[in-house]
Amino acid sequence: MNVKTDTKEKFHAITVTEPSLSATMTDEMADCLLPYLQNEVKNLVLILGEVGSVDMAAAEKLVYIQQKFYENNASFVICELQKQVEDFLDQHELLEIMNVTPTQSEAWDIVQMEEIEREFLD
Repeated sequence: MNVKTDTKEKFHAITVTEPSLSATMTDEMADCLLPYLQNEVKNLVLILGEVGSVDMAAAEKLVYIQQKFYENNASFVICELQKQVEDFLDQHELLEIMNVTPTQSEAWDIVQMEEIEREFLD
């Protein structure tokens, strides 16, 4: 899976540079994203603006990865979904359980708010 990584103070911004996410990529997605949980900065913003299609297995793997991040007190936010990808996720009732924002800026805001929330709860 081709990605670009940009590390910020509170999170990593990962841009997927693939035209689609398919079932054959699910293990690769997990291998690429889950190791960030071992870093000091664990939060991740996944930018899918270049992805034009996602199949069901890949979508379910994204939900699984998101759950792993939240189980480990880390944020996982997806942003910049193309309309057809958003519609696909909505049709399969996955969009409502995913942490999705329209823009990177909003994703960054969510990560920062969740960081503050975790600090208060600790």
